[in-house]
Amino acid sequence: MTSTAASAAVLVDGGYELAEGGRWVDDRYVYVDILSGRLFELRDGARPATPRQLAVLDVPLGAVAPVGGTPGAWIAAAGTGIALLTADGVLEWLDRPEDRTPVPSRMNDGVADPGGRFWAGSMAYDGTRGAGSLYRTDHDGTVVRVLDGLTIVNGPAFTADGTTMYLADTAAGTILRCRVDPDSGDLSGGPETFARLGEADGSPDGMTVDDEDCLWVAMWGAGAVRRYHPDGRLLHTLTVPAPHPTSVCLHPDDNRLLVTTARYGVPNPTVASGAVLSVPVPVRGTPACSWRGRRQSGPPGSGRAGSRRGGVYFQGTPPVE
Repeated sequence: MTSTAASAAVLVDGGYELAEGGRWVDDRYVYVDILSGRLFELRDGARPATPRQLAVLDVPLGAVAPVGGTPGAWIAAAGTGIALLTADGVLEWLDRPEDRTPVPSRMNDGVADPGGRFWAGSMAYDGTRGAGSLYRTDHDGTVVRVLDGLTIVNGPAFTADGTTMYLADTAAGTILRCRVDPDSGDLSGGPETFARLGEADGSPDGMTVDDEDCLWVAMWGAGAVRRYHPDGRLLHTLTVPAPHPTSVCLHPDDNRLLVTTARYGVPNPTVASGAVLSVPVPVRGTPACSWRGRRQSGPPGSGRAGSRRGGVYFQGTPPVE
């Protein structure tokens, strides 16, 4: 295992409280600021690197994935459930399963898999152990609870063939690996422990898989990003100039790692805390997968028929200063 200090550049000094969910979508980098419910894009090669605000929600926004065949539309892990954000500004809830939990909870990180499904985790606001779950949104918009008994669910990251999913339980310091049937989306057996982290290692947060099938993990509290071999060996630790890196994204055509960070919980934040960092690396990633949905209306009360406008603003908002 090797360890180096990253020659990280501050790409966006946003002062974000909890930037997260960085993904490469077409020719742009997309990310969120969870607690303020904001969605941003940063066009590739833009000089200066000025992000554009795409949406503001009146609920926390954990992560998004593009909706296949519908430019400008997103599927989102937001508030207490899963919603569609359309290009004309309509918010449509598919389901809000965290409304039915015993403790106040919200959705957290999420990603689409190569088969076109959307996976997202949840957590209790107070970090209640075992209150977090992992959900899968199928092509027809049905939201299925796949795993429960977790605490703070982060990262879902998939190999390119869609047969392996990595999942972080941040509070438990554990990275899980699940075998997935790429046709049905069902898990083949239960999750296995891929890596278990000690307190001094930090806590695993957002993750991505590179073009060599190795796993990159943002380590909250440790100011580091780790790279693991598929067999579980720790290959490299990259130190970054912010204590709370939250997500990692590898550029598909350039050797760059983009890292979101948080100001949340940092007593003396610097310019790199709550920023987007750019780090040169020797590998590349793949663009974000899309949710490929076949939209259907559900019965009254299902959470899938009641589109509404309000609390969401799309396009045309000024750049972040």
